[in-house]
Amino acid sequence: MNRFLVRVLFVFMICLSSSLTLVSCKAKAKVVNVSKSTDTNRMTAERIIENYYANKNDFNTLYIKSNVKYSDEKQTQNLTAEIKIKKNEQILVSIRFLGITMAKALITPTKVSYYEKLNASYFEGDFSTLSKWLGTDLDFNKVQNILLGQAMDDLTKGNYKDSLVDQTYRLENISNDNTKKFFFFNKEKFLLNKQEIAQIIENRKIEVSYSDYKMYNESPIPSDIAINAEQEKGKTEIKLGYNTITINEELTFPYSVPNGYKRILIK
Repeated sequence: MNRFLVRVLFVFMICLSSSLTLVSCKAKAKVVNVSKSTDTNRMTAERIIENYYANKNDFNTLYIKSNVKYSDEKQTQNLTAEIKIKKNEQILVSIRFLGITMAKALITPTKVSYYEKLNASYFEGDFSTLSKWLGTDLDFNKVQNILLGQAMDDLTKGNYKDSLVDQTYRLENISNDNTKKFFFFNKEKFLLNKQEIAQIIENRKIEVSYSDYKMYNESPIPSDIAINAEQEKGKTEIKLGYNTITINEELTFPYSVPNGYKRILIK
C-alpha cells in the first residue's frame, strides 16, 4: 500500500507515477511555426491555438474534492483527495484512504514537499532534484495545468501540424522526431479533450483525457480526468472525479511534517 500511495501522490503532483519514469523531453522553445492557408475557412494550427487561449482561466483560488481510482496490472484501489490551488503560487494535495490522511504534498514554483504516513518518510527539495530522481522533466505549471484541463506545454511556442480527427481538432508537435506530442480540442468551444506524449524508441506513452467541463466564474474546468500511462513494464490508469469545486474562497495551506519522520535524501 505504501508504494501505491506514493504513486498516486506523484500522479497528482507531476501527472506521472514514480515507477513509470516517462520523460516528457522538453523541446527548445520556438516561435510557433504553422503553415498559412489562403482558405479563410480552414482552422489552421494558429487559429486553433488562438481560440483555445481565448477561453478564460480566471481564478485566484480553487478548492477541489475528488474521488480517485487507481488501477495497474496487479491492483485496483479507491481513495479520495483534497486539492487546494492558489493560482501560480501553491498547490496542496491530501490523499486519504478510509478517511485517514495517508500522504500530503505542498508544491510551489520553487519547492516540492511531501510526506507519507505508512513509511513515516518525507521529502523536501526542488523540481530539478525531483526530476532527476523520477527521470521526468517537471515544473509547477505542468502540475497546475494538468489538474485544470490545460495544455502541459505553452502552445504559442513550438512547431505544430493541424488536422481534423473524428470531428476533433488535433495539433501535433513536430519539433522532435522521437517524442510525439498531440493535443485534441473540441470543435465548439476549443476545450482540451486530450493530450498525449509518446516516446517511440523507449515505447512509453502517457495520455490525459478530460470530460464534463463545467463553468466556474466563466472559466471551464473538467469534472473528470483520466490519466493512462504505458511502458514495457505495464499500464497504469488513474481516474479523478471532481465532486466539489469552489472558486475564489479564502483558503489555508497547512503543511507540517509529523515528528519522527525520516527524510528521503536524493543524491
